[in-house]
Amino acid sequence: MWKRATGLCLVCVLWSVTPTSAQKAEVYGLFAWTISDGVESDQSVLAGDGNIYDGVGTKDSASWGLGGGFHVNDRVEVGFLFMQQMTTLEITGTNTLEVGDLSVNTYHPYVAFNFGDIDARARPYVLIGLGATNFGSVDFTALGAARQTQSQTQFSTTWGAGIKMYLSPNVGIRAGLQWTPTYIKTDSEGWWCDPYWGCYVVGDPQYSNQLHFAGGVTARF
Repeated sequence: MWKRATGLCLVCVLWSVTPTSAQKAEVYGLFAWTISDGVESDQSVLAGDGNIYDGVGTKDSASWGLGGGFHVNDRVEVGFLFMQQMTTLEITGTNTLEVGDLSVNTYHPYVAFNFGDIDARARPYVLIGLGATNFGSVDFTALGAARQTQSQTQFSTTWGAGIKMYLSPNVGIRAGLQWTPTYIKTDSEGWWCDPYWGCYVVGDPQYSNQLHFAGGVTARF
């Protein structure tokens, strides 16, 4: 699904820069503090340290990003945003155990709506993106042996809001909040029976969430 969404957004970008358009392009860099969480398992494990572990997650940490977009018109912008969080993989339960360093990368084509005139000094914005999150491999040691978790890529969306403030016609700063939920798995919650549709299994989807408090520099041309 996210591959189709990526293709659709790229088509929009290519359309927006045809010779008949007179839109502005914008590129920006971001630095952020990210609050992140993980998911719980439907099974608990009693480890050798005497603790019970039933979840996996990531620590809150710093992150950075790069993005760019084209203005289809004075309000609508289409673009692409990459974010990377440098964090630590954790196992949680009655104790929290750090496993190893982890890189979480997100890739999102997006559509943004900018408020105010295109040449205004300050422009609030909202955005939504469809794409993917990649959880990198993690090196760790267990029972005296070196091991490594597998890298995984999952479908994700991103939702953001903030403000861009231009110090000159071409350079400015931006600050905002961005939420990225990533689908991980669906747990069975039991059966639901309906006289018309019959009986079926009800699922409880679980997401890993990243909440970015971001700021950075933006340039338009």
